[in-house]
Amino acid sequence: MVNSLDAILKPRSIAVVGASRRVGAIGREVLHKLVEYDFHGKLFPVNPKADFIHSIKAFPRVSTIPDPVDLAIIVVPREEVLGVVEDCGRKGVKGLVVVTAGFSETGEEGRKLESQLSERVAHYGMRMIGPNCMGVINTAPEVSMDATFAPTLPLRGRIGFMSQSGAMGVAILNMARQLDIGFSFFVSMGNKADVSGNELLLYWENDPQTELILMYLESFTGAREFMQISRRISKRKPIVAVKSGRTQAGAVAVTSHTGTLAARQGLDVAMGALFDQSGVIRVNTVEELFHLGMAFTKNPLPRGNRLGILTNAGGPAIMATDAAINLGLTLGRISDSTRARLRALLPPEASVHNPVDMTPKAEREKYETCARILLEDDDIDCLLVVFVPPVLTSAMDIVEGLEKLRHEFPKPLLAVLMAPEDFFEEVNLKLPDHLAIYRFPEPAVAALAAMENYRRWRERPGGAIRAFPAEGKAAAELVDEACRQGRSQLTPMEAFRLLECYGIPVARYAATADIEELVKRVSDLNFPVVLKATAPDILHKTEAGGVATDIRSKEELQARARRMTETVARYRATQAGSQAAEAQPLTYLLQEHVRGGREVIIGMTQDPNFGPLVMFGLGGVYVEILRDVVFRVPPLTDVDAQEMLRQIRGYRLLEGVRGEAPIDFQALGEVLQRFSQMVEELPELIEVDINPFMVFPDRKDFCAVDARIRLVGGA
Repeated sequence: MVNSLDAILKPRSIAVVGASRRVGAIGREVLHKLVEYDFHGKLFPVNPKADFIHSIKAFPRVSTIPDPVDLAIIVVPREEVLGVVEDCGRKGVKGLVVVTAGFSETGEEGRKLESQLSERVAHYGMRMIGPNCMGVINTAPEVSMDATFAPTLPLRGRIGFMSQSGAMGVAILNMARQLDIGFSFFVSMGNKADVSGNELLLYWENDPQTELILMYLESFTGAREFMQISRRISKRKPIVAVKSGRTQAGAVAVTSHTGTLAARQGLDVAMGALFDQSGVIRVNTVEELFHLGMAFTKNPLPRGNRLGILTNAGGPAIMATDAAINLGLTLGRISDSTRARLRALLPPEASVHNPVDMTPKAEREKYETCARILLEDDDIDCLLVVFVPPVLTSAMDIVEGLEKLRHEFPKPLLAVLMAPEDFFEEVNLKLPDHLAIYRFPEPAVAALAAMENYRRWRERPGGAIRAFPAEGKAAAELVDEACRQGRSQLTPMEAFRLLECYGIPVARYAATADIEELVKRVSDLNFPVVLKATAPDILHKTEAGGVATDIRSKEELQARARRMTETVARYRATQAGSQAAEAQPLTYLLQEHVRGGREVIIGMTQDPNFGPLVMFGLGGVYVEILRDVVFRVPPLTDVDAQEMLRQIRGYRLLEGVRGEAPIDFQALGEVLQRFSQMVEELPELIEVDINPFMVFPDRKDFCAVDARIRLVGGA
């Protein structure tokens, strides 16, 4: 699969189908760019109305070309594409780049045409980028291929870039040129009718030219495969992504806390969870994408989070300090010997504490020497140099001095140069592949923070996915029976039984539909007990008056059960009408009263693109108000589970406050993994709430107090 992309990304011969003499035509621009970028292979313009194009012999069809053709770039009108693909297939072409638009992005007719296109490509065993794409680039000297219609020629570098948007691709190449950022590969994916983003990641995984992967994504498929691939790659190569479409219009029909919280966060919750688990660094804008690209490709990773700041102006240094603290970096405490060396060089009014402020009098020699001293300090892991140009010192002089240090020290060295626009044009011309230069402090600090976070990800254990013993057959039969009966939900008792099948502890309980029987069944439990009224139409029992706590005798149980029946009946009548209420009789659930402990919620909801999402957070009646929850895509490793626990704001409450003992985090992580296994093995589950799940310092006291489980087909 990976090698099959060589015909597209490392072709030895290219046919441009739809090549044109007309200036401005895409077919003319693609051919021109291949020539201008000095493609190291054979070029064959294909146009039935021309003998020569760009002084190169043209052919009427691909099948008339006498030589083998690795790649065909198709830029003909939409109605001609299928015929061209058929001709390429018969010729034995192995790779296609279909630039032509008008397919699935245009509606139903275009989707049908794209389906036919994919079928023909598969029939002939070809691979295809597109349709509706901008083209591909490989800057390797032995290939030197720019097969796009972008006006800007790419610089050679070590970044593999995939863009789903052709229009964004043009802007990306322009921005990269301005920032002096080079690529190993650039691929405009278009509609991804054949070659997927996951395949491209696999292609770059072991590519020696590619050290960093940047992605601009608009839609997403193959989430589970992406997680497996990117988890592996990101341990060796950083992956940075910007994903558009972070919100969604319209409400999603949900009935659980988990589903409601996921719907409120929109499409972003699943994507964020996936990226977090995969080690993918997520940014919000294309500009941020390149800010990180500069830092990663021009620097080693930091050894820690201790930042040094060297400046000639206080304001930018304060901005950098604030950004660093907010993003989890610390200011390194430079040593006494370092401060003494700096004091010997700088005027009395200078500050030799971090940030080191040299005052506006500092010139190139002072900058270079002070930067060297800070880089030599073992308490500095990375250095940010800020320069606001005074009248007599040139920004170019400062950069030339820093360039020497960048190649001498194995520490990240970034510069913030608040210089005029013409400086940035000059530095690109005079110092190709210069150090990472930013216009303002905040993006530079954000890039350093991203590098530090990535270093921690690389050093983090990969974790293990455990397969716990479970009563899988009994669980499946329980769910299947409910589905056969046409029910949209499990009863509370069935929900508890399902949890027990996967080793998730449940508070002791008994259930009946008769109050007199209820009094008899309480003998199986220990007082005090909790009484709950349950029915499919009662979503939140507390609101309906369907919960009574701390019941200490049979007489009290009987009295409170009767009052509860009346209260719930009035509530149901106001919600759905008396007839609907009578059609769904109450079931009374008795549970032993769980004392103490801390309340958490464990839940699951189905995302239409990503499948099940597991949720964890602080539980209880205020869960939708506090919204202190995190999501992950199963399966969960043991490391994933522990990270979920640490990432909620209420983690300190679980650790214990005012002398409380911490809960058993290891046991709670295991419960999350068991829950993850359950939702993966039972695809009929579409929403699950375990709320509250009571947690304690001792795992033997853990128990689910309430559970709601909705099934496929439920409303």
